[in-house]
Amino acid sequence: MGMTLAEKIIAGKAGLAGVSPDEIHWVDVDLAMIHDSGGPRRIWPMLDELGVRVWDPDRVILVADHYVPAQDINAAQILQTTRAFAAEFGISNFYEAEGIAHTLLVEKGHLRPGMLYVGGDSHTCTGGVLGCLALGMGSTDLLGVLATGRTWLRVPHTIRVDIGGSLRRGVTAKDLMLTMIGEKGMAGAVYRVLEFIGSGVASMSVDERSVLTNMCAEIGAKTGVIASDKTTVSHFANLGIQVDEGPLSDRDTGRRRTSFRQ
Repeated sequence: MGMTLAEKIIAGKAGLAGVSPDEIHWVDVDLAMIHDSGGPRRIWPMLDELGVRVWDPDRVILVADHYVPAQDINAAQILQTTRAFAAEFGISNFYEAEGIAHTLLVEKGHLRPGMLYVGGDSHTCTGGVLGCLALGMGSTDLLGVLATGRTWLRVPHTIRVDIGGSLRRGVTAKDLMLTMIGEKGMAGAVYRVLEFIGSGVASMSVDERSVLTNMCAEIGAKTGVIASDKTTVSHFANLGIQVDEGPLSDRDTGRRRTSFRQ
């Protein structure tokens, strides 16, 4: 039957030839993102209690965005802890007041097609715009990732969202997502991967596409993905990074399919 894009990535990170929905597997994580709100101030004490350090500082992105600029003493102390964590564990990819965590990784070129990326933010799913599997998780699960570089997950089912045509004047990707949420409800895709395809997606820029994956959190989805293509490759080229187009789905998910025409 082949595999969807999400299944291919999970299989690769689990070291398996294939996976199927609802199976549970341990997977290797390529990149982890934590931020000042749910990151060092919560995870550092638990790392100390376990007596372990960050498994690979070069694979951790730390962003201070929730408490900048500091509006009171508490916020200032949280930022001090965040800076101290970066220094203690040698995390060079530390961004303070440079943007929003879940968009910075797209803008800075840290993600790659086919990557398994986890982050401590519900909108980590934004990263799926670049053909990777981007999964949000809480501090306890991130503790496990930072300590071991691995995590477990249940393979999600995929719903393919086929967007035809092109966006008319005054219509945006957000309008598409709000329409879908209005039709399906805020729990319309719980623990599903929304894979966006079609000529409508192909005509969008990476910035516009990122709205589709970002708003997957608002419909209850596990994440959203868009297979990499020439637009993705051009995005990286503009950042001075050369990449090849990543994996593609080779299984139709017609059992659950949503279509939009513009």
